Amino acid sequence: MIDLTRVLSGPFCTMMLGDMGAEVIKVETERGDPIREQGTLRDGFSWYYASFNRNKKSIVLDLRCEKGRSVLARLIASADVLVDNFRPDVLAQRGFDRERLREINPRLVTANVNGFGSSGPYVDRPAFDFIAQAMSGLMSVNGFDQGEPLRCAQPITDLVAGLYLAFGIVAALRARDINGHGQHVESAMVNSAISMMAYLASEYFVTGKLPARTGNDHPLVAPYGLFRASDGEIAIAPSNDVILRRFLSAIGIEHLMDDPRYDTNEKRFARRSELHGLINAQLASGTQESWIAKLNAAGVPCGRVQALDEVFSDPQVLAQEMAIDVEHPGHGVVRMLGFPVKLHGTPCEVSLPAPKLGEHTGEVLASMGLTAEEMRAVKGASLESSGRPARGEPA
Repeated sequence: MIDLTRVLSGPFCTMMLGDMGAEVIKVETERGDPIREQGTLRDGFSWYYASFNRNKKSIVLDLRCEKGRSVLARLIASADVLVDNFRPDVLAQRGFDRERLREINPRLVTANVNGFGSSGPYVDRPAFDFIAQAMSGLMSVNGFDQGEPLRCAQPITDLVAGLYLAFGIVAALRARDINGHGQHVESAMVNSAISMMAYLASEYFVTGKLPARTGNDHPLVAPYGLFRASDGEIAIAPSNDVILRRFLSAIGIEHLMDDPRYDTNEKRFARRSELHGLINAQLASGTQESWIAKLNAAGVPCGRVQALDEVFSDPQVLAQEMAIDVEHPGHGVVRMLGFPVKLHGTPCEVSLPAPKLGEHTGEVLASMGLTAEEMRAVKGASLESSGRPARGEPA
């Protein structure tokens, strides 16, 4: 897999595929991926970069010069996948339009992740996660009633677009197994966020009404949300009448299910604030820990709102290995997020730490059959074009 991506959405996609066993060759300019210098640096090393670029090899090529483009063409000729997150037509301007890519390798799967898609009036607009959150409707439904729209703290549109692209690449490779042909795969940040609007979109389609911002309350079900025990809040999700009866029974007010003021979801929704007050009055008699134990025993989904220090010391998270330590030569151990997909026959693993800039240039070019003189020419062309001193290991 040839990875021309940088920053987050593309590197997240290729990292996931690398975790699952793909050989990923990350092609960088002499300046390198910008996130090499973002986030808190420890001894000059970005853990942000390390966390999204494991299981990759790094080579430096300047695609503005003919020698760099020639090497990329040779890489593409034997590759299964070419991934980029450029704006539309950038690759074509470098001499790699769809027609030429098909000529070089008819079985190649090409993949692009972008902001708005490759058709429509916004194709040339720049996009970042915050803009995609705003324009997708996501921010319009996030926050509290009468409050301002809020963004998700994590760069959710970057991550979901990268996830969709990885999914599409795997599907395209499977299709190629059947028909022998490569194809183009695309995901966009705005489209990805729109696809997650779920029942909010369904309700809008059926009613024509804009969904209100409901904070921690569910927009369709009541009661549902954060409730207060004697020592703090508990997230409780009684999503249907069966679970709600279990919940109210466990806290001693099951009779409310038969009260004509609350005997349907519509009535409960209309009296949500009043109902929450009754529930909170009951929960005030016990602690978070005691109620969570009792509710889980009754089959009621619940839990505390945990900060990251609590998350990464939680026994379930530890058992699932959702934080892992990876040794990076010269930088020691880097802690990063683990593998969310558990493949029981071919488990994900870290076979390579995040690479130094250009660390594998010599290895990759030699495997392609380039001579030492050709490799020096490629490196020299890159440095001449960049006008910068060399970084990373020499070719």
